[in-house]
Amino acid sequence: MMKHKLGYIAVAGALGLIANAASADNLAALVQAAKKEGELNTIALPHDWCGYGNVIAGFKAKYGIKVNELNPDAGSADELEAIKANKNNKGPQAPDVIDVGLSFGPQAKAAGLLQPYKVSTWKSIPDNVKDKDGYWYGDYYGVLTFQVNRDLVSKAPADWADLLKPEYKNAVALAGDPRAANQAIQGVFAAGLSHAKGDVNKAADAGLKFFSQLNKNGNFVPVIGKAASLAQGTTPIIVRWDYNALADRDTLKGNPKVDVIVPKSGVVAGVYAQAISAYAPHPNAAKLWMEYLFSDEGQVAWLKGYCHPIRFNDLTAKKKIPSELISKLPDAAAYKKAVFPTIEQQEAYKAGITKQWDSVVGSNVK
Repeated sequence: MMKHKLGYIAVAGALGLIANAASADNLAALVQAAKKEGELNTIALPHDWCGYGNVIAGFKAKYGIKVNELNPDAGSADELEAIKANKNNKGPQAPDVIDVGLSFGPQAKAAGLLQPYKVSTWKSIPDNVKDKDGYWYGDYYGVLTFQVNRDLVSKAPADWADLLKPEYKNAVALAGDPRAANQAIQGVFAAGLSHAKGDVNKAADAGLKFFSQLNKNGNFVPVIGKAASLAQGTTPIIVRWDYNALADRDTLKGNPKVDVIVPKSGVVAGVYAQAISAYAPHPNAAKLWMEYLFSDEGQVAWLKGYCHPIRFNDLTAKKKIPSELISKLPDAAAYKKAVFPTIEQQEAYKAGITKQWDSVVGSNVK
C-alpha cells in the first residue's frame, strides 16, 4: 500500500510519467496518464482486510482502471520478494504497489525496491510514520486483539498470560507466519511486551519465550488463523488486528459468536505503510492509487473497514468522519494503553523474532 513540489511535472516516455500531483491540474494529468496505462497490480490485499474490497471497488469505479490482485494472503516479506522476482516483468505478476508493516518500508527502500512519490495530502501524514523523501508512508493502524469463537471458548482470555492456561489447549493461533508476516511478528512482540512489563528492549526475547511455552503447553496451533479456521474451530482464538477481527465478526453474523478483546496489557498498535515499486509496470496508475488512498474518500473507506486511517486526526479536525462510523469502533478507552513502537524498535525486534523463531519456538506455522 503508499509529494510533491508544486507545479513540477516530469514527462518520461509515451505515457508521460507524472512526478507529482499536488495541484488540480497535475492530478488531472495524472488521471489521464494512469488511464492510458489502464491497469494496476496490487498484492496482499484481502477484501476483508481494512475494507479493501470496497476500497478497490471504489478506485475502479472512479477511474475505470483494471486492478489485478496478486496473492491476497501474502505477508510483508513476500511482497518485497515479489518485487525482486519481477524486476524485468511488465505483466500482471509484477506488483505496482505494496502495503507492508511499517518496518518493511525502510528495508525495501534500502534494497532499492521503491520509488518516491508524495501524495497531495502529504503534509497531513505524521512525520514519524513517513520517509522524508517519499519512498514509503504510513496508511492506517490498529491494535492487536484476541479474536475468540465464543461457541467453543466458554471464558474468553482477558490478557496474554491467560493464553497459557490448560483450558486453551489446541486453541491459540497467530494470523500469519512469524518468520515473514508483520501481523504475526507484532503478535509475538505484543505478548513479550506484556511479560516484560512494558520494556520494549526485552519484549522480543520475552515474546519468543512466551510462544515457546505456549507451544510446550500444547496451546499453540501452528496454523495461520483466518475467519474460516476460527469458524471451523481449528483456531478458536486468534491473535489478530482489531480491524480484521471486527470485519470477521460482521461477516460471520453470529455463526459463530465472535468476541474481539483488547488485552489488558501488551497493547501494541501497528502501522502499515504504502509504497510504489521501483519497477512498477504502471507507475502512473500506482501514483493515482496513492492519491485515492490518501484522499478523504480513501481514508474514510478504510475506516469503514475498522482501520484507523493515518489522517484520522486531520479528518476529525475537519469533521470529515461520519458519526455512525465512530460509533462502530471499540471503546476508545481500550486503546489508551496502546504502544506505538518506533521504526528502529520494530526493525530490531523483527530481526530477532524472524531469525530466532525456529530455534526458540520450533513450530512451523503454515
